[in-house]
Amino acid sequence: MLLSENAKTVLERRYLAKVDSKVVETPEDMLRRVAQSVAQFEEDPKWEELFFEVMDNLEFLPNSPTLMNAGRELQQLSACFVLPVEDSMEGIFETLKNTALIQKSGGGTGFSFSRLRPNSDIVSTTGGVASGPVSFMKAYNATTDAIKQGGTRRGANMGILRVDHPDILQFIQCKADPSEVTNFNISVGITEEFMEAVFADETYNLVNPRSKEVVGELRAKEVFELIIEMAWKNGEPGIVFLDRINRANPTPQVGEIEATNPCGEQPLLPNESCNLGSINLAKMAMKDGDTWKIDWERLAEVVEIGVRFLDNVIDANRYPIPAIQEMTYANRKIGLGVMGFADLLMRLGVPYNSEEGIELGRELMRFIQTKGHDVSSKLGEERGSFPNYKGSIFEKTGRPMRNATVTTIAPTGTISIIAGCSSGIEPIFALAFTRNVLDNDRLIEVNPQFEEILREEGLYQPELIEEVAKRGNVRDLAAIPEELRKIFVTAYETTPEWHIRMQAAFQEFTDNAVSKTVNFPKEATQEDIRAVYELAYELGCKGVTVYRAGSREGEVLTVGHKAEAEEAVVEEAPTRPTPRRRPRVTTGQTVRVKTGCGSLYVTINSDEQGICEVFTTIGKAGGCAGSFSEATARLISLSLRAGVEPEQVVKQLKGIRCPHPIWQDGRQILSCPDAIAHVLEDYIKANGTNGVAPAPTVESKITRPAQTQNLFVGEACPECSGTMVEESGCATCLECGYSRCS
Repeated sequence: MLLSENAKTVLERRYLAKVDSKVVETPEDMLRRVAQSVAQFEEDPKWEELFFEVMDNLEFLPNSPTLMNAGRELQQLSACFVLPVEDSMEGIFETLKNTALIQKSGGGTGFSFSRLRPNSDIVSTTGGVASGPVSFMKAYNATTDAIKQGGTRRGANMGILRVDHPDILQFIQCKADPSEVTNFNISVGITEEFMEAVFADETYNLVNPRSKEVVGELRAKEVFELIIEMAWKNGEPGIVFLDRINRANPTPQVGEIEATNPCGEQPLLPNESCNLGSINLAKMAMKDGDTWKIDWERLAEVVEIGVRFLDNVIDANRYPIPAIQEMTYANRKIGLGVMGFADLLMRLGVPYNSEEGIELGRELMRFIQTKGHDVSSKLGEERGSFPNYKGSIFEKTGRPMRNATVTTIAPTGTISIIAGCSSGIEPIFALAFTRNVLDNDRLIEVNPQFEEILREEGLYQPELIEEVAKRGNVRDLAAIPEELRKIFVTAYETTPEWHIRMQAAFQEFTDNAVSKTVNFPKEATQEDIRAVYELAYELGCKGVTVYRAGSREGEVLTVGHKAEAEEAVVEEAPTRPTPRRRPRVTTGQTVRVKTGCGSLYVTINSDEQGICEVFTTIGKAGGCAGSFSEATARLISLSLRAGVEPEQVVKQLKGIRCPHPIWQDGRQILSCPDAIAHVLEDYIKANGTNGVAPAPTVESKITRPAQTQNLFVGEACPECSGTMVEESGCATCLECGYSRCS
């Protein structure tokens, strides 16, 4: 495998087998392990070699659980699951238990909470009132917080609520506070009746799912505006078009699709799972004389290998619960998709934001879809059609089909890092960027296709790459010829309309759905987002996710225009964070919290600039608990006076667990650091970040030229503090492969 240093880091951290925290297999060993496990049902040994070859060439890679778990004790190979949430305590908590089992094994889970009775509805068995879907989402969220998936993947969820549910307004706003429901992506299940009411500016009915009775009405346009407002503020909720998804449901006789997996690309029936894999289109280019073209013959071969591989995964898989195994065997859904599409366009000299680019995307996916269905049909002849074939959309054609679905466009955040290519069908996020390797060492990461083309054109210079890393793009870089600048287009240079048109082009020939993020500059308006939602509906998308740069808490400028980087300076800012002196007088409060180590007293003090220090006392002086708590408090105080946001301190401490968690006032306290986080969070909510009189914020001292925009803005990675980017409905770290959705 020809791997970048970044890819090697990701593999060693998350994929390669370890014994006592020491890596004991090479990347090639991993691929051989996977190939052997997936080929165990094949009579012809050639398939193991073909499976190994396409992975070793980085032409195809399966989803992360397959790479991590195939041929190992866990053997859980699927990425996507949808579980039912029934309207009873037994059903709700049975699903919660199954969620824990799935996430422990490395899968992501999707739910529709639409069957739950609304907040304040009656509970006949107790005479009480229901707490509603959002309260149970929070319970699921807390469970996910407590589970580290298989030691390698953090739990991810999708929560969906129908737009006609009585609690829809609460659901739309449930992530207004960025510290709430942090392990969920959320989407509103939109009906065509609702969209027609939006366009006609009419009301629509709210229906109690328990009684099926109409219990109210809302003006559709106002609800739509609220969805847009929240998406503009922080990227959520997304929307999914439920009626459109169910028109494409291959097994309507089995049930209605209500939910998707965490990134939205895989609509599934309750208790259904799916395994995914992606073809690296960057590897599907070949040189013909002086020009580059698509190697259609090799692409057809890789499609055949990929479909057969994924069908085998269904049988090689060890499912976390019997109901999922039963439903998965019955429909045998697979999701073959692509990555490296933007790299392929660059190689072919085609701009992403062009009619030629849209048509090429449509042509590619039509080819993959047609070939994929042909392979699945031949497998149906060879091995038998999926058991729910009778009554399916395929029965009418009389054509055998091994898999109820064949194609999906998934986010490929981590496997695209391994493959060294662009993610899914997204445009390039940055042509080059700088990442920290050690405290004082910085490494410039360059898109391989970009670098290769520059070398071929005789343009490659280290100084030029450094300049591109500062900017993230080459839009106004005179050293790059104009015809090349057109093909080196990045995500924030691609207007939202082109994003949606590309998504729709791929959706036209995709069985399942397309995971994609429509990136907006920070200056985008709510009107811009409305236009994209309406265009997505008009062009036949099954859902849409938007993200406005800088709209999430804790984001930092990583790459942008050189001019912007120079002008976005805080007055008198030191080159390194330096704690301000502790003031002589502070004001604050002390809170007592019960912990597993005893009563912890937490004091929070503020000065005129905001929260400046934290003190803790627990037990007798000299004890271990006391010394660790004191050390934690001192470091918190140092960080706060050095300018670290108090919310970031909360984020780092919250959820740390010790062997003796306890409950206090209806809230679980996991450890002393967790207790400090809760006290600090409560203080912020009650008093604001400044704690006392408002003071000028850092942002108010920042000036940026009106003509520039943030080109590369993302959350700091919680694992390595690296660069997080929003792509395909998911935030992924470019440096360590951590993903909020996996």
